[in-house]
Amino acid sequence: MGEEEDRALGAEEVQEREVTTLGGGCFWCLEAVFEQLRGVESVVSGYSGGDVPDPSYKQVCRGTTGHAEVVQVTFDPQLITFREILEVFFDVHDPTTLNRQGADVGPQYRSVILYHDPRQKRIAEEVIEELDEKGRWDRPIVTEVVPFEVFYEAEDYHQEYYRDNPSQPYCQAIIAPKVDKFRKRHDYRLKS
Repeated sequence: MGEEEDRALGAEEVQEREVTTLGGGCFWCLEAVFEQLRGVESVVSGYSGGDVPDPSYKQVCRGTTGHAEVVQVTFDPQLITFREILEVFFDVHDPTTLNRQGADVGPQYRSVILYHDPRQKRIAEEVIEELDEKGRWDRPIVTEVVPFEVFYEAEDYHQEYYRDNPSQPYCQAIIAPKVDKFRKRHDYRLKS
């Protein structure tokens, strides 16, 4: 099983579009990467995985809502598979740190895959197992793999944040290097 299986879905299973919801630190960073990926049609920053309905950014930042900062990625599985999406996801954040990415600390910054169907769950678990077996990191992966329930879109000013605010200090210090690393490692996957 793997990429070939993902691309060769049976006729009854062919999807025109697929959605995944991923958290790996600040959603501005993930959005800046995934919006450049060939086959990705939209990336929306938001909140998921918690128990407070329609939370605000301030509520999520307190770390008491249970929500993670996430991106909801809509993609064309004929151009990029879910497995390939996860390869990029694991390449652009540290999945071995519990409830943090760099200086961003709290449960809202946890590494999480909110799967939308059993196939996504299976693939996520396979990818994590493969990466752990390869010993890519010195510590085990702590990424949560949990069922998707609901997504709350973040406030407008969070959408396309890096594109709209490239001079902002956080963008220059944190996001730009992450995007540069992604572009170098995955140049063959970039939109033209």
